[in-house]
Amino acid sequence: MPTLLDSFELKGLKLKNRIVMPPMCQYSVTAKDGKPNDWHFTHYTSRAVGGTGLIIMEMTDVDPDGRITDYDLGLWSDDQIPAFKRIIEACQVYGAKVGIQIAHAGRKAEDAEQPVSSSPIQFSDQYKQPRELTTKEVEEMVHKFEAAFKRAVEAGADTIEIHAAHGYLIHQFHSPLTNKREDVYGEDKARFGVEIVKAARRVMPESMPLIMRISAVEYGEGGYDLDYSIELAKKYQEAGVDMFHVSSGGESTSGPANAGPGYQIDLAEGIKEALNIPTIAVGRMEDPKLSDEAIREGKADLAAVGRGMLRNPFWANEASISLGGEPLTPKPVAAAYSIR
Repeated sequence: MPTLLDSFELKGLKLKNRIVMPPMCQYSVTAKDGKPNDWHFTHYTSRAVGGTGLIIMEMTDVDPDGRITDYDLGLWSDDQIPAFKRIIEACQVYGAKVGIQIAHAGRKAEDAEQPVSSSPIQFSDQYKQPRELTTKEVEEMVHKFEAAFKRAVEAGADTIEIHAAHGYLIHQFHSPLTNKREDVYGEDKARFGVEIVKAARRVMPESMPLIMRISAVEYGEGGYDLDYSIELAKKYQEAGVDMFHVSSGGESTSGPANAGPGYQIDLAEGIKEALNIPTIAVGRMEDPKLSDEAIREGKADLAAVGRGMLRNPFWANEASISLGGEPLTPKPVAAAYSIR
């Protein structure tokens, strides 16, 4: 079986290792226009220098009111493309591949004057009451996603990730807890997500793999289980998803009973086995041996390390050294690991 340090190939995406930096919102106070700035440039390029195989840029929204806060990134305008392109090209210089996570926060859009959702169900007392999107507005939202996907391609992204997890808009549509609609998007709760996947495939090169992040289980009372998410994932796979980034929860204020190291690995394995599709394991994966074992044992194809990379931009390099591999950094930094 391959290891964490081995290369990985899916369609035209070729990674030098199986280490992923997952999307993590930076909430930069100078990004109110949705454009990544110098903070983001340093944040992402430092992880590229540190040896990461795949960097997935943070939740990037299709509409100004689709952001969690007004400090999140967006691709609702062509004016935003150059700022993304600058970062992507700089990361690629160091051998990293870069994806962008495209999303809409739905009822969890904290700074929107009037959040929208599949149904008018409040996330919690701390959030605003959302307005239910009309059928026509849902169709228009699909077009907003399509336009953002096209901009991500124009920015030079190596892959695109659709955010259908953590209680955001697509998750709100495919969850029975939050979708109480009586139109076609209520009759088939996967329909909205499927239409978005198809929209992505319309504007993405055939050689570019499409990733979807999904919450494999919900923790709220009456929430769906792995069997339900597998059926969802099958529909998304048929529509054009090539890989699943497997997380959980986010639909309520409840959480898992145990969120210890690797607590979501089995979920990634379940979807991988059921669909025979590559998966990314995520969730407390910062122990290199744990991430390596998940790959070696065939439970996932890639390992995403969030907290570890926030603490240490060179996490990938340190992981390689600890696992007996070579330095992953450019030569000037790799000299620090020479015994001569």
